[in-house]
Amino acid sequence: MEIFLNIIVPILIIAAFAALFAFCLSYLGDKLSVERDPRIDDIERNLSGANCGGCGYAGCSQFAEALFKGEADISRCNPTPPENKKNIAKILGMSAFDSEATMAVVHCAGGNRAADKYDYQGFGDCKSAQILAGGNKACEYGCMGLCSCVSACGYHAVAICKDTGASKVSANDCTSCGKCVSACPKKIIGRIPKSAKVYIACSNTTKGKEVMNVCKVGCIGCGKCERTCPEGAIRLNNNLAAIDYSKCIGCMKCAECCPRKCIHTL
Repeated sequence: MEIFLNIIVPILIIAAFAALFAFCLSYLGDKLSVERDPRIDDIERNLSGANCGGCGYAGCSQFAEALFKGEADISRCNPTPPENKKNIAKILGMSAFDSEATMAVVHCAGGNRAADKYDYQGFGDCKSAQILAGGNKACEYGCMGLCSCVSACGYHAVAICKDTGASKVSANDCTSCGKCVSACPKKIIGRIPKSAKVYIACSNTTKGKEVMNVCKVGCIGCGKCERTCPEGAIRLNNNLAAIDYSKCIGCMKCAECCPRKCIHTL
């Protein structure tokens, strides 16, 4: 009887609690679970599965979700075959897929024209500097010019501009492999159509006054480019100019009128 009370009863109590917790977890799991649209899995199955990060996302699963939500464009994924991209377009309800070639651009031209938080004397590249208080630039979106993207590019298409100290991509040499996009710890390198004539060389989404405090050439969201564009191809999005390349005709009027000269020509 003593053995039963000292050993068996505690075991039964623990088993009862375990069963209760299992039931609660199962019940709450069903109630609190977020249903995943099956189309996301269909999109992921059509992606290359390389999980290379060249699209700017952690992997194909995250990229598939971004595509479904309309937060990303399938042209960002170079390894996915054209036929699969067409399948994804159908899943997303798009009438057609534009397979136009793309190229990478650095959405920052600050470099030595952007203020420093401190004088970085450490060893290594941008990724190393990023560990220390988010890098040495006062602008959290500022290119540090420490060559992470340069080292990642196998085609010598990325270099540090001697005049600005910021990295820049050569349109003629870029293959849009996405390695520089993945290598940049600031996530300020993106892809645009190869046929594009202009791009926004800034990624700062803070208000104009804050931008002016940290950079001499950052976009201040003045809206002059938006008002000047004859095709309505530029809109301010979260204090930052954004170009709709499906509407842009390459007239260069936005670049000419920009008071901060942060709209660059290619």
